Amino acid sequence: MKINLVMGFFLPVPPVAGGATEKSWYLLAREFAARGHEVTIYSRHWRGWPDDEQREGVHHVRLPGSNHTRSLRRNLLLDFLWSLRISRRLQPADITIAHCVTLPLWLGRLRKAGKVVLMCGRMPKGQYRRYRRIDRILAVSEPVREAILAENTALAPTIRITGYPIRWAELAAAHPPRPDGTPLSIGFVGRLHPEKGLDLLAAALVQLAAMPGLPAWQVLLCGPQEIAEGGAGPDYVASLRQKLSPLPKGTWSIQPPIYAEPRLQTLYRGLDLFCYPSTSATGETFGVAVAEAMAAGAVPVVSGLACFRGLVNAGENGLVFDHTAPDAAARLAGALASLLLNPERRRQLAARARPDVARYDFPAYAEELLRDFSALK
Repeated sequence: MKINLVMGFFLPVPPVAGGATEKSWYLLAREFAARGHEVTIYSRHWRGWPDDEQREGVHHVRLPGSNHTRSLRRNLLLDFLWSLRISRRLQPADITIAHCVTLPLWLGRLRKAGKVVLMCGRMPKGQYRRYRRIDRILAVSEPVREAILAENTALAPTIRITGYPIRWAELAAAHPPRPDGTPLSIGFVGRLHPEKGLDLLAAALVQLAAMPGLPAWQVLLCGPQEIAEGGAGPDYVASLRQKLSPLPKGTWSIQPPIYAEPRLQTLYRGLDLFCYPSTSATGETFGVAVAEAMAAGAVPVVSGLACFRGLVNAGENGLVFDHTAPDAAARLAGALASLLLNPERRRQLAARARPDVARYDFPAYAEELLRDFSALK
C-alpha cells in the first residue's frame, strides 16, 4: 500500500522536540515501511533538516509550520493554513492518515488521498460534527469514542479503539537490579502543567514526607516546561519548586524533557512507582507514559479518570485514587505509602502490569493496523 501520514503543524518528525503522537507515528511509519509499504510523512520543517529526504525507508516531506500557542482560535487558523499546504503537496496514496483538525473537512473529497483515516488522540472539540467521508477513526480509548459519538453518531461504524503503541519489548527487557540501599523512586513523566495534577502530587508528597516509618524514597518530575512544548511556562515550574521545597534536600528533582529513547527507557527502568495524577477529564485520552512505565516494571498510581481504566485495574496491576475527593492529596499519599511499605505487593503489581500492556508493542500494533487498512473498502 501507499500510505500518507500527515502530522500537525507545530512539531517535527523525527520527534526531536517531543510529542507522543509524533513519536508513535514515526515508529509506526518505520514498521509499515519494513513490511514493504510505501510511506510518506508530512511534518513541520525543522532547522538544519532537508525539506525532502528518504530516511530509514520512509519518505519525509517537510513544510513550513508554526509554534503552538495559548490561543485556540490562533491554533485553528495555523492548522487551516497548514492543511492548505498539505493539500497542495499531498501525493496519491491508498491510505491517508491525518493528525490535523481542518484537513479532514475536505480530505475525503480529494481522490488522491485514498481512504481517509483519522487518529483521535485528543478529546474532540466539535470538529467531528463537520466530518464526512471518513473511512476509519482510530480512537485511543472508550472515553474518546464516546466523545466522538456525542458529536456525530453517523461516525459509529468507522470507529475502532486502538490505544497507543509503545516500545514494549525494549522497555520490558531485563535490566540489572539496583544496589541495596538505593532509595525507592517515584516518578512522573509528562508535560509540567497544572492539569496533570502536579500541585496535587506536590501536596501528597509533603504529606508522605511527614509519615514515620517509611523506607527512603525520592521523586523525579520530568517533562516539557515551555508553553510552546505544552508546558505551563517557567512561572508555574517555579511555583511547583516552591511547593516541593518542604521535602528533604536531595529527595526531589525537576528535569527537562528527555526525547532520546535510550535515556527515557533508562529513566523508566529506574522507577519503582509511576504516579500520573492528572485531573483533566477532557485533556487525557489514554496515558502513553503510564503504559511505558508499566512495561518497564514500575507500578502505576493514577487518578480516577475514565481514560486510565483500560490500562490500570485497581489492585490488580496498579492503584487508583479518587482525585475528586476533598482529601485527594491524602488519598494519593496513602496509596504511595502503602506501596513503599510493601515490597511484595509492589512486585506482584509490577509483574502483572508489564504483560498487561504487551498488546501495545509496536510490531503487533502496526500489524493490526495494516490488516484493518487492507480491509477498508
